[in-house]
Amino acid sequence: MINTNQSSNESSAVYIHIPFCEHICYYCDFNKVFLEGQPVDEYVDLLIKEMELTAAKGPIAPVDTVFVGGGTPTTLNEAQIARLCTAIQEILPLKKEIEFSFEANPGDLSLSKLQAMQDHGVNRISMGVQSFNNELLKKIGRIHTVKDVYQSVENMRKIGFDNVSIDLIFSLPGQTEADFKDTLKQALDLDLPHYSAYSLIIEPKTIFYNLMQKGKLFLPGQDAEANMYDLLLNEMEKHGRKQYEISNFAKEGFQSKHNITYWSNEHYYGFGAGAHGYVGNTRYSNFGPIKKYMEPLQENKLPTFQQKELTLKEKMEEEMFLGLRKVDGVNKSHFKQKFGQDLDATFAHAIQKTTAKGWLENNEENVALTRSGRFLGNNVFQEFL
Repeated sequence: MINTNQSSNESSAVYIHIPFCEHICYYCDFNKVFLEGQPVDEYVDLLIKEMELTAAKGPIAPVDTVFVGGGTPTTLNEAQIARLCTAIQEILPLKKEIEFSFEANPGDLSLSKLQAMQDHGVNRISMGVQSFNNELLKKIGRIHTVKDVYQSVENMRKIGFDNVSIDLIFSLPGQTEADFKDTLKQALDLDLPHYSAYSLIIEPKTIFYNLMQKGKLFLPGQDAEANMYDLLLNEMEKHGRKQYEISNFAKEGFQSKHNITYWSNEHYYGFGAGAHGYVGNTRYSNFGPIKKYMEPLQENKLPTFQQKELTLKEKMEEEMFLGLRKVDGVNKSHFKQKFGQDLDATFAHAIQKTTAKGWLENNEENVALTRSGRFLGNNVFQEFL
């Protein structure tokens, strides 16, 4: 049984997983299934039951943020969205000023669906755009077009959503630096408050991984990838979107509070097939296959697949490799308060090695990546493990 004990002054976040997709993208390794023929209504019912069982087991700390991700949450219809969001509000102890995000695909965001979200508390949309080049979108297995992106943004503005983020991916197969520059221009011309941009990572069990194994995937290369990231940093700064994490940029006040919970190594609940959570000293994950996730819930049992009690050493390491993703880095006094240990002494060797290479800045208050360190984040993080 997961230990849900938290101190009374703590808050928490909630992640909810919707595993259904109308199409599987070639780079995606998230827990997902084709929508057609799936028991979506029953899945929503049992997802609600999981929240009820968790809430009955022990008090859930007041919830600051809810993020409904996937898969593709906007494959749910209006009635399913309303049912899920109503249950979230009824079961979970949501704070008044909550950030309530829904992940979306361009083309799924009809006015009626957006209205259903807004009517039931959703106040932030995160949309997976990836590129503003229709040819590239086809190459990576996306089924939307650039026209869908513009229509979706127009619909969001009509309904009144002002907290909107879009995701981009760079270093795509066949992508040039000029193409990424054009994608950035079109994205920034939309004048949205938040942007996320990630370099493509080839994950096992994806179509791209299989193509790479056969020598049929042609990527831009490390130099081009670094140039695209440099362009990203410069363009975001030029357009007033301040970088607050390696891959995330926002106008002041529009940073993703939910993702900051992850990077700050704070507690969050995971609901849904394959969802992960971190509560008390325990990291846990649910069964991923939908049938295996649903079976325990049909018998009023939680669908926990595995859980791990973290040691102090593991918690401190996680604090560093997650916290260093933030531009502000890890605060030394907060680290001492949280773990009862001195950050500089605990990680003296790693700090000395990475500062000597110019990847890390170490001052009286914080330890943080330098600008050049942000290009080599994974190299830095490994030194703290």
